[in-house]
Amino acid sequence: MAIAAQVSVQMGMVVAIGLIDQIGSDGTAWLRLAWAGALLLVVVRPRPSAFTWQTFGMCVALGCVTAAISLLFMASLDRLALGTATALEFLGPLAIAVLHGKGPRRFLWPGLAALGVVLLSQPFSGGIDPKGAFLAVSAGICWAVYILLTQRVGDEVAGVNGLAVSMPIAGVVSSFFVSTAVFERITPQVLLFGLGMAILLPVVPYVLELLALRRLTTAAFGTLMSLEPAFALLVGFLLLDQAPGIAGILGIAAVVAAGIGAARGGGREMAVPLEVG
Repeated sequence: MAIAAQVSVQMGMVVAIGLIDQIGSDGTAWLRLAWAGALLLVVVRPRPSAFTWQTFGMCVALGCVTAAISLLFMASLDRLALGTATALEFLGPLAIAVLHGKGPRRFLWPGLAALGVVLLSQPFSGGIDPKGAFLAVSAGICWAVYILLTQRVGDEVAGVNGLAVSMPIAGVVSSFFVSTAVFERITPQVLLFGLGMAILLPVVPYVLELLALRRLTTAAFGTLMSLEPAFALLVGFLLLDQAPGIAGILGIAAVVAAGIGAARGGGREMAVPLEVG
């Protein structure tokens, strides 16, 4: 499920990059979150009995963090290649993998993944835009918080009711950061592309990640996310003509190996959320 989510994310990013040229990074982030929030709210129709005040508050916090991830990462794509931005964003899940790992091996797979990320992003080449790198790393910090909150929400709220609350919140929060010029550029075609992007990213991957985090430890999930820079580089090569060099290929091999290693030993007992009342 976690791997399928990553594939969906990168396919959605291809659509997003095309929309950034038309409505900007802020407009693209807002459009996908607004569509995703509307879809989940209509399809799931979350019930009040699924929440306590505490779990509802966690869903609101998750929505705010989700909006921050989208706004920051979309802005980074204005300045960085897809593979590089994703590799830098992965530093957040990598930190989660190290902090929540156990025993001497807690550094093994995250360490291998970190090596792969360095090879993918190649910070030593001096070709990274500083502002773009700052935005991507900030998105990674928010992603780390997102992982922790999503696992809590998945454990304590039945089904996907939590996402059906957090995603509309994300859409509302992101609307406060959108330039008014964005709304003047919205056309029926842009709306249609936005709907397709929302399904690929974030509806499908966020639902899959919620389900995966009920079955995986945060350490295993965080390391497994190391596959995402590899998928990003592959999608960038196939669909965006962003060809990787030798270092990029070695980086892909490192993160794939780390992801496989993390997945083999990262299971946990699945939580069963109970309805309230």
